[in-house]
Amino acid sequence: MAYLLLFISAFGAATLLPLQSEAVLVGLLLQNKYSIFGLIAFASVGNILGSCVNWYFGIKIEQFKDRKWFPISAVKMAKAEVIYQKYGYWSLLLSWVPIIGDPITLVAGLLKENFYRFLLMVSIAKTGRYIFIYFAVLGFV
Repeated sequence: MAYLLLFISAFGAATLLPLQSEAVLVGLLLQNKYSIFGLIAFASVGNILGSCVNWYFGIKIEQFKDRKWFPISAVKMAKAEVIYQKYGYWSLLLSWVPIIGDPITLVAGLLKENFYRFLLMVSIAKTGRYIFIYFAVLGFV
């Protein structure tokens, strides 16, 4: 059940929902009852799949980006587009960063980034972040 909770929080956190998976991961790591590999794997896969949803939405909802209900403000979109146009797919390594990470993954879809390259870069970024969190927690315990 803990792995499912972590997966869901990581998936939601990678979409445009205001969720935090890091706190769930840290809480589970501190319990010292679960496989570290399992926790990092479930968090990573959930977070990567959430980013894939953003990429897909970027491809499919481009025509709606000026609508009121669009989930990302024009300011955040503009920032993400500037970063993406300046650094290209390398900017996906910032997909783990709060506030700008989710819009960058959406912009990658809007700009028709190759899915396999997107998946590779986001996987490196998201998994790397969870591994870093593990080592940070390990250093404090």
